[in-house]
Amino acid sequence: MGVALTRSAQWTAAGQGTGTLEMTPLNETILNEIIMFVESFIHKHPQEANYVFVEPLEWKTDLDPSAFQSGYVVSATGVVSEEVDKNGQPLLVLSVPQIQIRSFGQLSRLLFIAKDTKLKEAQACIEANRNPVAKILGMDCNTMKEDSSLLNILDKMTEDYGPECEIKMKIAILLKQLDLHLLDHCLKYILLEIRLNPWAVKNDIELLKRFSGKGEQTVLESIEYTSDYEFSNGCRAPPWRQLHGEICYVLVKPHDAQTLCVTCSAEGVFLNGGKTDTEGEINYERKGAIYKDLVTFLKDKSAKFSENMSKQQNRFSEQQKKKDQPNEAHKKQEADASRKANTGSDQSKLEKNPINFGKNLMTKRLRPSLYWKTSVDSNDCRTALRDTQEIKHGGRIEKSAPSVSSRKTLKSASKVEEIDSESSSESEEDEEPPDHRREANADLPSEYWQIQKVVKYLKGGNQTATVIALCSMKDFNLAQETCQLAIRDVGGLEVLINLLETDEVRCKIGSLKILKEISHNPQIRRNIVDLGGLPIMVNILDSPHKSLKCLAAETIANVAKFRRARRAVRYHGGITKLVALLDCAQNSIEHYPSSLYDEKDVEVARCGALALWSCSKSYLNKEAIRKAGGIPLLAQLLKTSHENMLIPVVGTLQECASEENYRAAIKAERIIENLVKNLNSENEQLQEHCAMAIYQCAEDEETRDLVRLHGGLKPLASLLNKTDNKKRLAAVTGAVWKCSISKENVTKFLEYRVIETLVGLLTDQPEEVLVNVVGALGECCQEYENRVLVRKCGGIQPLVKLLVGTNQALLVNVTKAVGACAVEPESMMIIDRLDGVRLLWSLLKNPHPNVKASAAWALCPCIENAKDAGEMVRSFVGGLELVVNLLKSDNKEVLASVCAAITNIAKDQENLAVITDHGVVPLLSKLANTNNDKLRRHLAEAISRCCMWGRNRVAFGEHKAVAPLVSYLKSKDTNVHRATAQALYQLSEDANNCITIHENGAVKLLLDMIGSTDEDLQEAAAGCIANIRRMALAIEKARYT
Repeated sequence: MGVALTRSAQWTAAGQGTGTLEMTPLNETILNEIIMFVESFIHKHPQEANYVFVEPLEWKTDLDPSAFQSGYVVSATGVVSEEVDKNGQPLLVLSVPQIQIRSFGQLSRLLFIAKDTKLKEAQACIEANRNPVAKILGMDCNTMKEDSSLLNILDKMTEDYGPECEIKMKIAILLKQLDLHLLDHCLKYILLEIRLNPWAVKNDIELLKRFSGKGEQTVLESIEYTSDYEFSNGCRAPPWRQLHGEICYVLVKPHDAQTLCVTCSAEGVFLNGGKTDTEGEINYERKGAIYKDLVTFLKDKSAKFSENMSKQQNRFSEQQKKKDQPNEAHKKQEADASRKANTGSDQSKLEKNPINFGKNLMTKRLRPSLYWKTSVDSNDCRTALRDTQEIKHGGRIEKSAPSVSSRKTLKSASKVEEIDSESSSESEEDEEPPDHRREANADLPSEYWQIQKVVKYLKGGNQTATVIALCSMKDFNLAQETCQLAIRDVGGLEVLINLLETDEVRCKIGSLKILKEISHNPQIRRNIVDLGGLPIMVNILDSPHKSLKCLAAETIANVAKFRRARRAVRYHGGITKLVALLDCAQNSIEHYPSSLYDEKDVEVARCGALALWSCSKSYLNKEAIRKAGGIPLLAQLLKTSHENMLIPVVGTLQECASEENYRAAIKAERIIENLVKNLNSENEQLQEHCAMAIYQCAEDEETRDLVRLHGGLKPLASLLNKTDNKKRLAAVTGAVWKCSISKENVTKFLEYRVIETLVGLLTDQPEEVLVNVVGALGECCQEYENRVLVRKCGGIQPLVKLLVGTNQALLVNVTKAVGACAVEPESMMIIDRLDGVRLLWSLLKNPHPNVKASAAWALCPCIENAKDAGEMVRSFVGGLELVVNLLKSDNKEVLASVCAAITNIAKDQENLAVITDHGVVPLLSKLANTNNDKLRRHLAEAISRCCMWGRNRVAFGEHKAVAPLVSYLKSKDTNVHRATAQALYQLSEDANNCITIHENGAVKLLLDMIGSTDEDLQEAAAGCIANIRRMALAIEKARYT
């Protein structure tokens, strides 16, 4: 904790005193990590938790004595712990408000008692005990400074070794590891942190001065420095304030605010305490939030500045670019000078140790540029990073015994860096989050040290010793995270990867066996990719040794769990080689292997399928598998009876089936039949992947028919009753949902009593299951008898309850299901009684367009079938205005659904009058120029309904909605024809609209539609022509009279 608290934590020492911890995001992160460490200490290290501190940690607490329960002696003004040391002294003493604690166990219990105030308690403890390590371990052990490493601590403590010293040593190591963990967090925070430099600040101030002065068009009245003296590094702050990263102080007078005293620092710009009245000194304490630059700060503080700045923005930007050019030249000169100065020393270091030089370059790349700060801070940062590297890699890496080129490893790593930087279409897949749990190896059991010894033998022995060391390492429990990280921390990963490039097959096999086991750890996966391990494994796939192929493919399967790794496999030609492995088992798939050779072929194909499964999570890899001929081979392997082979094969097909090209190929290869057959397997994982593959493929109608024809609906129905495995249940319900899109399948599901089962799954299920269950019910309820069945089974109430959720996919499906049920009047009564219509209406405010559209579609049958629908709609405060405003949406589906809802709302004259007042006519008119037939139909129906109020017919003509409607008659959709003819019939009641309709050539089109078999279309077309004819006769008559 020493370095992190001293150098990285942000203290508010503004002048005199010790200062306090600011509640900045960085400090909050540090305090939360310390709290997590202390809270888990009593469980992870029970023996060390009883260690008594050399001096107590003492601070002022806000805890009340009444908060302490069992294990404490509580009085009115204090608390004493029942737990005591060997001298009988209590380990916790509270004398309000002072508290003293002398063990980690009591610290852990205190945080548990503090509950919501534990962050405040941790802050008070750190502020009062600036050097907690010295108090915990004693001044003799206060060596955890920047120049210390774990070895230094161990050397100092082993001089007088004993049981107590051993515990003390373990605590010292744990505290050192916590310190490194905190530094790691701090460095990552600094990398993301906005850093200003003196030249950037100076440029901003000079530019603002040019645009400042008297007059309304200037951005500021005045801006000036508090000090005229400028140091050589460009700062104007006093040297003791430059240590805190402060650059200068500025007095700013906006047009609409008092004079502001502003601090410009490396962290950003903020308001300080201003100048004191008596001495004129600046109060350096921060008084508000930190802004990224001066312009952003002033925009927030002054509305006038923001307004005038937006007017001057173009000029300001141009001049800023001109100012930035000399600034960049200045930085380049400094960089060239520093590079020349360091060339000699760097060259000598490179000659001595090329491997460590490469690592140092990587480290420097991660270090933030703080060249204007004092050298003390940068040295501290470098030393802390050097300590981190020493502990991670155990010092300098020794040369391994087999003939191995370390430079090849670095080249491979650089290739992976190139891969990582290329653009890819795999952005939909998230990177696997890095695992920062350093406490996992904090126990340091004996295996940790034993593995380190084995790795040393691995580095320094001959071939025989290397093989023996690999066998010895394999005997450890490599599934345990401690053992995995022990291999990495001592530099074992580099050695294991280098061994893969040797000619000794036994060394390769031993190395791959270990890498296969430890690559289940997310951190190890990343390290393998960073060290260039994947290209080497891909090359091993060409080996004639089948054992090597299997091990390499399995390791690739473990490593390729994140995007960068999958991209690396594809980049180095791994997909083609893995597909080729599938061809190994073609002679053994029809029967169980008759020989060891055949069995090995099957194992090679299984491992290849396993690796392809991991790689197939990216779109480009799916395409690569298809182009390499993977689908026919996977289809052939699907006929095998080996379940361990079937699982990765079906898993790969399931991943790939999300693409349309694959679905077409799956149908062509007759894969559906085998997927249905394997639904009857006893293996739950195989059932899950088969159901998921059917779910992906059943988007196509032909596939849904194939599932039914091959008897797949019955096993799906039976699997719905097995609810213990939630992943399998989610896959099965998904397959049922997609299959129920076809009416023939719904009839079969009714026969298998699937509806009743689905209703029973509406409660106490995870969201991924509910989405599919409700989706299936929405499709099934399109049929009358299924709607009745859902109501009789009590399904309406749980469906309405789900309308209050937040899951977008679930809301879309629930609204569809509720809308389908609302078609039946009895179900509609239940929905209305449960306040379902109001919940549907509230979903029109949802930010997701799909939810809005689905809710609007569901409202249509609700309004149509509700008793006294007009009064019900008016009872929703602001509901009609909300619907009308949705006509401003850009989403075609939302617009179509809202038009359909307006058609139903407008059936009530009072509601029609209200939406007319809200401006429904001009909004509908704006939508008339559309090519979307679905929108055209419902828009025409809405216009037809809205024409029945007041002078809306005339208004539609004035807003030029009539002419575009005529073009709808040329659509190929009969529904559009009918709706358009009805709208034109209503509009033709106005004489001016009749002229517009006639001029746009509607009469000929309408005459053709009079001969339609659709009676509504016939009647509307004839009525429109009659109105046009009557208007023409009236004009002719008027002309002659």
